[in-house]
Amino acid sequence: MYLLYSALLGLAVVLTAPWWLVRMVMQGKYCAGLGERLGRMPARLGSVQGCIWVHAVSVGEVLAVSGLVAGLRTRFPERRLLISTATDTGQKLARERFGQENVFYYPLDFSFAVRPYLRALRPSLIVLAESEFWPNFLRLARSAGARIAVVNARVSDRSLPRYLRLRSLWRRVLRDVDIFLAQSEEDARRFVTIGAPEASVCVGGNLKFDVQPPATLPAGEMLRRTLAPATEVVVCGSTAEGEEPLVLRAFGAVLKKHPRAMLILAPRRPERFDAVAGLLAASGLTFWRRSQLVGSESLSGGVLLLDSIGELAALYVLASVAFVGGSLVPRGGHNILEPAQFGVATLVGPHTENFRDIVGIFERAGAVKVVHAETFAGELLRLLDDAAAREELGRRAAEVVRQQRGATERMLNELEKLLAARGRLRQPEHAAT
Repeated sequence: MYLLYSALLGLAVVLTAPWWLVRMVMQGKYCAGLGERLGRMPARLGSVQGCIWVHAVSVGEVLAVSGLVAGLRTRFPERRLLISTATDTGQKLARERFGQENVFYYPLDFSFAVRPYLRALRPSLIVLAESEFWPNFLRLARSAGARIAVVNARVSDRSLPRYLRLRSLWRRVLRDVDIFLAQSEEDARRFVTIGAPEASVCVGGNLKFDVQPPATLPAGEMLRRTLAPATEVVVCGSTAEGEEPLVLRAFGAVLKKHPRAMLILAPRRPERFDAVAGLLAASGLTFWRRSQLVGSESLSGGVLLLDSIGELAALYVLASVAFVGGSLVPRGGHNILEPAQFGVATLVGPHTENFRDIVGIFERAGAVKVVHAETFAGELLRLLDDAAAREELGRRAAEVVRQQRGATERMLNELEKLLAARGRLRQPEHAAT
């Protein structure tokens, strides 16, 4: 099975190589860390043996596991904590949070790329965030004697049919994992359905509820100073292609009643910043680019394009009302916890499949408002005009976040038990040679 999988994976890489090369040349993507992805362990990691290896794909996962990493360092001070990511943005954030000497790019799922890391690191425990199930990696890591846990484990609506079609494959792959700490009862049920051993699956909760609000950034303080007095602020974060025209149309309606209002517009992908700036220029709205602000402007009655990385989460605190994007168009939505933790009244569109359980918890508590393209402007105006309704929606959101916290401690307890059992229950079958 694994030979066939590796052959198909290699064929896929060969067939798609022209596309990857174009992206590398034209956009500079995937160039960073290429050697590490191919199995060349970076010298900056130094000498490591018996570490704990945490893998977090991108920014969202890095944020989610930050508290877990801190807890592991406290409980196991004698063990080195190393963190891998798959994306450049995740790598940047992880290096800032955990130190570049502890962070590297996750290897591609080929034996020649995975084995050098397992030989050099000899991880005692590998912690994977959410749904990182790479067959060769799991097989080789298990053979090397590592205990393997999946935290914040989830099976998305989009992924479930694919898993079910290949259930026989996944039944073999998933048995290499010692424990799945699922986000919800539904995720736990789905893992068992696609082939995970029932005894290895339990509900751990969602680490994202434990993420602490970001510290005030210089950008936030600067914007607070430059916003004109009595300015209503609408923050639309993580917007996707096709969504900005809907947002700008709704904000145009807001300006008719609130001419001093400000929209902070944050596209999800940095490569779209210029395209969104073009939309703003064509709209006729007054707008500024965050990258060009010097701090002396007085912002009022227009749009601030947040063409920066890493500032959005801390700017939600400025919002009178927030909208979390990727949800008016079918992109699956993004994390509504970032505005909710500040007690900000939050709107989302109907497409929130990627955050199904989180949004469901908020909906049941009356702590988020779901809007459609045709109702977006009206709901935005209603909340801006009704301070009591706006504050109550935000209060409920903050209360939901408070009630749902605690996943980090539960998962740390399970990981501690798993690591303690390593010596008793498993010896390396072979040293990933």
